[in-house]
Amino acid sequence: MPLSHIEVLVEEASMEMALRELIPKLIGPVGSAFQRFQGKQALFRQMPERLRSLRRMLRPDSLVLVVVDRDRDDCMQLKMRLEQAATMAGLATRTSRIRGRVAVVNRIVVEELEAWYFGDWLAVTAAYPRLSAGIPGRAQYRDPDAIAGGTWEAFERVLQQGGYFQGGLRKIEAAQAIAPHMDPARNTSRSFQVLRDALLEAAAA
Repeated sequence: MPLSHIEVLVEEASMEMALRELIPKLIGPVGSAFQRFQGKQALFRQMPERLRSLRRMLRPDSLVLVVVDRDRDDCMQLKMRLEQAATMAGLATRTSRIRGRVAVVNRIVVEELEAWYFGDWLAVTAAYPRLSAGIPGRAQYRDPDAIAGGTWEAFERVLQQGGYFQGGLRKIEAAQAIAPHMDPARNTSRSFQVLRDALLEAAAA
């Protein structure tokens, strides 16, 4: 049965803006509903009840996508918390498959949304043409998921060096500008690739 609806749980607004653009590029035109929480702790606090509510209303052709930033947390512990919340709600994940078809895809962004921007620099320069096209070739930016000192801070510095966001990075505005130009097939961020492949797999199931 083709996927026709996706419920997306995110921790902040810029990720919502990005995924609104990226999901149709990944899996085509599907119905979607977004729930944005006030940060990661609020997401973890409210997610169990939200998942239990979704279980009562999810159709067989629906999927729940939960996306959180790793920030500086332990990736394995974050994933365990996400998986446990789904399991307690009686929803199958790609790991558990407790009820057949996968109902929940949990994904961790390493370390933040801005890693995805470094992974698709063509999209960034399309939105902000004064930036150098050679940024991804510099050693400190070559692996988008391993940028030292904080990914959004590094992204802000590069933008400011190009004359943008002199008063500080406005994340929602950046997401709205960059995401329409992003091509999921060319993104070099490993955490993005894992999310992309999981959604493609779920859509094809």
